[in-house]
Amino acid sequence: MTPVLPPVGAAPRNRGVLDTSTVILLSRLADASVLPEEPLITAVTLAELSVGPLVASTDAERTARQANLQQAEADFQPLPFDAAAARAFGAVAASLRRSGRKANARAYDAMIAATAVANGLPVYTCNPTDFSGIDGVEVVAVPLPALD
Repeated sequence: MTPVLPPVGAAPRNRGVLDTSTVILLSRLADASVLPEEPLITAVTLAELSVGPLVASTDAERTARQANLQQAEADFQPLPFDAAAARAFGAVAASLRRSGRKANARAYDAMIAATAVANGLPVYTCNPTDFSGIDGVEVVAVPLPALD
C-alpha cells in the first residue's frame, strides 16, 4: 500500500477520516487545503485521545493532552465503531497479519481504518506507515508540520 499524496493544488475530497496523529497536529498544519472539506474522526480517536491525559508524565503534558481531547470533543461528532466497522475490522486485522504486522500492536489504527472502510472514506494521516499492510483503506498522507 502506497499512501496517496494529493497533487499540488488539487481540490480536497469532500469527506475523510482524520486519524489521531492528524487531530493532535491539526492546529500546527501549514496547509489545511490537503484535508477533506468535511473532516471526520472516529470514536476510536476519542478513546485514544482520552488515554493521553491519564498517562502524561508532567502537568504541562497532561494539560496539553487534555486540551487536545476537549477540542476534539467540541469540534467533531465522531463516527461510531459499530457493527459494520467490527466486520471491516476482521478484514483489516487479517491483512495486517498477512503483511507480517500484528493487529494488536496497531489496534487503534486498525480500528480507525476499519471505521473508515465501513463508511467508504479515506484516512488522512501524518503517519501513513501506521496504516501500511492494511488492504482496502485509502490513505492520504498529510505533510507533517515544521518543528517549532
